[in-house]
Amino acid sequence: MMNKQRKMNKLNLDKAQIIRCRNLAKRIVNALLPEITASSTDSIERTILRFWGVEGSLDGNIPVVNAVIDRLKRADRITDGVAGPIGALIAETGASVQEVCRRLASGELDWPPPSKCTTKAAVSIARKLSNQGCKRIQSAVAERDALKARLEEQWKKEHKKETLSPWLYVIVATGNIYEDVKQAQAAVFAGADCIAVIRSTAQSLLDYVPEGATTEGFGGTYATAENFVIMRRALDEAGEKAGRYVRLVNYASGLCMPEISILAAQHKLDMLLNDSMYGIIFRDIHRMRTFVDQFLSRRICAAAGIIINTGEDNYLTTADAVTAAPTVLASQFINERFALKAGMPRSLMGLGHAFEADPWRKNSLLYELATAQLTREVFPEAPIKYMPPTRYKTGDIFFSHVLDAMFNLASTATGQTIHLCGMLTEALHTPILQDRYKSLEAARYIRSAASDLKHEIDFNANGFIVAHATKVLGKTEALLAKIARIGLLQALAKGIFADIKRPPEGGRGGEGVFHKSDDYLDPFAMVNL
Repeated sequence: MMNKQRKMNKLNLDKAQIIRCRNLAKRIVNALLPEITASSTDSIERTILRFWGVEGSLDGNIPVVNAVIDRLKRADRITDGVAGPIGALIAETGASVQEVCRRLASGELDWPPPSKCTTKAAVSIARKLSNQGCKRIQSAVAERDALKARLEEQWKKEHKKETLSPWLYVIVATGNIYEDVKQAQAAVFAGADCIAVIRSTAQSLLDYVPEGATTEGFGGTYATAENFVIMRRALDEAGEKAGRYVRLVNYASGLCMPEISILAAQHKLDMLLNDSMYGIIFRDIHRMRTFVDQFLSRRICAAAGIIINTGEDNYLTTADAVTAAPTVLASQFINERFALKAGMPRSLMGLGHAFEADPWRKNSLLYELATAQLTREVFPEAPIKYMPPTRYKTGDIFFSHVLDAMFNLASTATGQTIHLCGMLTEALHTPILQDRYKSLEAARYIRSAASDLKHEIDFNANGFIVAHATKVLGKTEALLAKIARIGLLQALAKGIFADIKRPPEGGRGGEGVFHKSDDYLDPFAMVNL
């Protein structure tokens, strides 16, 4: 036991300092919670309808849920929320929630007076629909987890070992879901454990979720319910043949964050890219729109057992990886606290970081090992997501492959969980089949060759790695203290994260945020989601 404990604290970190950092993150998040819990958004109201099973579009174009919420806003009724009025109309007409929403969307029905939206009948229907929504999610989760358990047990028996770690994660991004399927299945047979379907460029800025299967997209494929179904089925088929479970990843960020989360929960996804600040920093989305939406999004992920992947790796694409390391750790603490307040266990928090130091900097590998081990030790229960080098990639595919090999070694040596494989053609084009094959081959080799290295190595207590990790932790505490003093909104305005400044007011989607009235009915609170 003593030996195990020693190896879990190789950096000899100050535990009291880590506790202080967590307490500062708690202060930072708690300062925003009253505003978050008092507010809702257009996307949250649409999420309620999707939670209740509403789907489809008008004339194959405008999603029904968008049309309904747009009508509610035009009637100046949005602050009461959508749940009460829909419950009242179902009570009045006897129609299904789908039919009521279609008739509202097409203008065949009008909204009931506010007095009818808080009646016992309206509330009872809202509670019934919410219970049904929970059962749909629970059924999907049970089906997903049963397959996962069976295939993982099968793998252990056949290979006489524990489930592979780290999970090797690759992306597909053709724009066509059917082409994505071909590439994803090929990646599974090449050794991938997680497949991420990259979203079409700028989907995060769309204030609606497209319907149906999509075959055109720029830089990726649209996140839709039908695309989720198609890819889930394809990965399950490939997983059965490969004899192991394959995790499906997509993106719950931007203006439809909670909607995509509810669709992911209903259709058996395993992971979602979901950060508390990414949309603000990198997409200039309204500050409170992001904070309010991410809070519900994470409640949904917690209920569905979906691992979130946060976006700290992105900070290192615009700021120096060595000097900006404290901003990464500070953001991880803040993301952790937001997730905990949303009811998410640490076992679902795929906090992000990246291997992005300048490769020609002396001791660049030691810097990377220090921050990777630091993240691993500060968040021991989290399935950390480790991102590959991209910033210093060039068209030299041979050096690129060597750089990825160093990343693979750092990941295995520090016990990371989710390992996004670097591509030797990173700076040239979207990965193609042979790129992924070579990337997975190299990652599998190093994962196997250095499998137990994390248990074998210790760090010099007076050496470079321990000193750098200790320095980063100390600067992180000071940075969190500053953010706690000025507030997170002002910290974002000053460009503390990623050197990108976002003033407190402004940003896309601000018109879609509102304070809930006293008569607001929250379906998610009814079922303790």
